[in-house]
Amino acid sequence: MADQLKTRLEKLRGISDSARRRASLYADIAKINSQATSNSLGALQKAPAPGKKLQKIGFIMLWIPEPTGVTCALGGPMIVAGRYLDKKYNGATIRDVAHQTNSTISSISDFKSKVL
Repeated sequence: MADQLKTRLEKLRGISDSARRRASLYADIAKINSQATSNSLGALQKAPAPGKKLQKIGFIMLWIPEPTGVTCALGGPMIVAGRYLDKKYNGATIRDVAHQTNSTISSISDFKSKVL
C-alpha cells in the first residue's frame, strides 16, 4: 500500500510541477503581449515605405497637365526626396528577411555541395 501511495504522490507532484510550469509560461506570454511589443511586431509585419509613396505622388504631380507648372516644379523634388528616403529608410519586413535568409541558405548549400 505504501508503494501505491508513493507512486500516486509522485504522479501528483508531476502534475503539480506541470501545472506550475504551464502557469509561469502563460504569465510570461501575458507579459509579452504588451502594447510596445505588439507595435514593434506590427511594424515588422508591415513596414511603411514613405519614399515610394513620395515618389508616386511626385510622378503623379509631374504628369498632371497644368498651365502654371507648379505641380511640375514640385513633382521633381518629391521624386528626388523619395529616392533619398528609399536609400536611407529600411522598409524591410519579416517576409523580406525570411526570403533573404532562405536565399542565403540555398546559396551556402549550393556552394557546400559544389565544394564537397
